[in-house]
Amino acid sequence: MFVGFDYGSANCAVGVIEQGEVKLLPLSGDSNYLVSTLYAFDRDLISEAVYRALPQAQQAEYAKLRSAELSRARAARQALDLEPNEQAVFVGDEAVKQYLEMPEEGFYVRSPKSFLGATGLRVDQVALFEDIVTIMMLHIKACADKLLAAKGETITHGVIGRPVNFQGIGGEESNRQAEQILTRAAHRAGFTQVDFLFEPIAAGMDFEASLQSDQTVLVVDVGGGTTDCSVVKMGPSHIKKRDRSDDFLGHSGQRIGGNDLDIALAMKAFMPHLGLHSKMVNGLPVPSKPFWNAVAVNDISAQRDFSSLTSATLIKDLIKDAERADLLHLLLKVQRDHLGYRMVRSAEQVKIALSDREQTRQSLSYIAAGLEACVDQAQFIEAIAQPINQIQNLMAQALAPANTEPDLIYVTGGSAKSPAIYNAIAACYPGIEIVVGDHFGSVTAGLTRWAQRRFAGEL
Repeated sequence: MFVGFDYGSANCAVGVIEQGEVKLLPLSGDSNYLVSTLYAFDRDLISEAVYRALPQAQQAEYAKLRSAELSRARAARQALDLEPNEQAVFVGDEAVKQYLEMPEEGFYVRSPKSFLGATGLRVDQVALFEDIVTIMMLHIKACADKLLAAKGETITHGVIGRPVNFQGIGGEESNRQAEQILTRAAHRAGFTQVDFLFEPIAAGMDFEASLQSDQTVLVVDVGGGTTDCSVVKMGPSHIKKRDRSDDFLGHSGQRIGGNDLDIALAMKAFMPHLGLHSKMVNGLPVPSKPFWNAVAVNDISAQRDFSSLTSATLIKDLIKDAERADLLHLLLKVQRDHLGYRMVRSAEQVKIALSDREQTRQSLSYIAAGLEACVDQAQFIEAIAQPINQIQNLMAQALAPANTEPDLIYVTGGSAKSPAIYNAIAACYPGIEIVVGDHFGSVTAGLTRWAQRRFAGEL
């Protein structure tokens, strides 16, 4: 069976064609979306989980590739006093639940897709991300196949969405690395064949099915990890063409998305409660770097730095000479108990709340009893000014090679629900109609339609 597979930075989704229409499959209870998170009691247990889930015919080859990790996994299982078959790796909502129960222990990763194109990854780091993606894909495919089993169907082929650029730097080398990780993971998860399609084009294809006349459309897909823009000729005279290359007039993309908005908001709204902008006794400001590293959850080096003994020592030294040592003790708690991810998650909740209200209060009681932050729209807009400017620049970059103004702008992606983002897009091109699509499902729907055409021999 052919599916569209949105392995997203914020959520994952799978779509199939039923009676000519796209249907998204429920992957987490009644929800069609699985949160893109993973938690393991120990990171080497991820390789063990992959090994156990693979068909027996693939286990020997995989064991050779991951012999060191599997050896360490056996030692970790013994050290943690885990039963031989006790579950030790969790994905989606269950991963979030496990992390919130034990944030100071285990290995937690949010939005693994954001790391796939990172430059300078060591061989063992690439292997780790392959295993993270594989175990998530194994879980998702198993859920989908179970739902399709009643019809005698099983998933064999998939079109996976990809951003125009996985990273702001690294170029095509980063894109190749990310596609290779996704491809190897998909094959280990049981896909016979996979292909890729730019996410903004996928989102636009779903929208195109509703057009009654030809239009030049600027598609703006503001996702969890990336923002991608495409200028596409769409409409009745284009939708059935076998070769659409002439219809795609311009593309741009960068790793700037909802995660970056959450990080910026956490830094602006929460970190002053932990000592940011306070002063040392000599009158100099407290250095901002440890505060940034605490919430930069999509930066491997920042997270490694913040969790290190060196970072703990730095914060302790700052406490000795700080005017507000009481606040910096809270930052030390965040460092010690690995609460950075939780703070960013709290910022995401604030962002969502501000979508339909002027002000909200967010509890930070997991850092200190009674601690909370009051955040309003003005603070949010100020916090996200830089990423918003980058999104506006991406729109201009996509339009530059097209050498034309769009007839309309189609906005999609989970982060586009924010009025602040919508208003920033509208401000760039006043007078041009803006259509807001399904914030979460449009990319999956487009991928699903393309999968049917790609693998059913229609292309």
